[in-house]
Amino acid sequence: MKKENGKGDELMASNYIRFDWAMKRLLRNKANFAVLEGFLTTLLNEKIVIQKLLESESNQEDEFDKYNRVDMLAENSKGELILIEVQNNNEYAYFQRMLFGTSKLVTEYINRGEGYDKVRKVYSVNIVYFSLGSGKDIVYHGKTEFRGIHQGDVLELTPFQKQTFKVDSVSQLYPEYYILKVNDFNQVARSPLEEWIYYMNTGDIPDSATAPGLDEARQRLKLDKMTKEELNAYYRHLDNIVILRDNIYTERAEGRAEGRAEGRAEGRAEGHAEGRAEGLMEGRMEEKREMVHNMKSLNIPLDTISQVTGLSIEEIKSL
Repeated sequence: MKKENGKGDELMASNYIRFDWAMKRLLRNKANFAVLEGFLTTLLNEKIVIQKLLESESNQEDEFDKYNRVDMLAENSKGELILIEVQNNNEYAYFQRMLFGTSKLVTEYINRGEGYDKVRKVYSVNIVYFSLGSGKDIVYHGKTEFRGIHQGDVLELTPFQKQTFKVDSVSQLYPEYYILKVNDFNQVARSPLEEWIYYMNTGDIPDSATAPGLDEARQRLKLDKMTKEELNAYYRHLDNIVILRDNIYTERAEGRAEGRAEGRAEGRAEGHAEGRAEGLMEGRMEEKREMVHNMKSLNIPLDTISQVTGLSIEEIKSL
C-alpha cells in the first residue's frame, strides 16, 4: 500500500494489498467475507455476519470513479444494509453524498405497498483518504436523535415499539454514519479499530495486531499471492491514484495562485474594491477552466466534472 504525505509523493510499498483494491477484487468473494466481517465487527462493536452482497454503484463505475472510489453494499444476518465506500480524492459535497447514498437505499429496498415498519436499517461506512470537514478525531459516528428544545430530554420509544421493532432507541431505526479519516492517523495503534485504521493507512499489519479480521487479511491479502498479471493491474491502479491526486493538487494550487495574482493586479489598476473582487472571481474561474480541461483530458464524465467543480454541464461544454 502507499501512504500519501503530499503532492507527488510515491505510495509506500507494503506486503499487503490496498483495502480499496481488496474490496474491488477480493472481498466480494464469499470465501473472503471473514476479512470484511472482522472490520465491521470491530467498527460497529457487534458481531457482524455478511449474508450476501447486493448491487451497488461500483457495478456501474466509470473511468474516473474506478480509481477515485470503490463501494460495496452488504446485507448482514439481521437484514440490515451496510454501505462501505472508500474515497481517494477530495469531494467538497461528500457529506451530502453520504446522505444521498443512504436515502437511496432506504427507498430502493422497500417494496411498493409495504408499511413503513419494513424500512431497512442502513449503515454508511466511509473510509476517506482526504481531509473531510474540520475536526481533530480520526473516527466520527453520526446518528439521528430527537431532543426536546425545552427540557433537553431525548425522545424514546414506547415499550410496544421496542418490542415490535426489536431496538432500544429511536436512533437505531435511522441510518447511521461512520467516517474514518485514515490519512490523519499517525500514532501507534492501541485499540482493535486503530489497528484496522493503521492497516488502511500504511498497508502494514503488525504481528501484534489482534483485531477481528486482520488475521484473515494476513492470510488472504498478501501481494505474493497475486499472479504477475494481477500485480501489474494492481500497480497500474496505484500509479493512477497518484497521478489523479497530483493533477487535482496541482490544478488547485496553480488556480489559487493565478487568482490571487490577477486579483491584486486588477485591484491596483482599478483602484477600488470592485476591481479586486472581479479579479479574484476571474482567478477562481480560471482555476476551474484549468481543472475542467485536465479532467476532460482524462475522459472523466461531464456529470462528475460538474459535481467536482460546481459548474453546469452546459458551462463545462463551453470551456
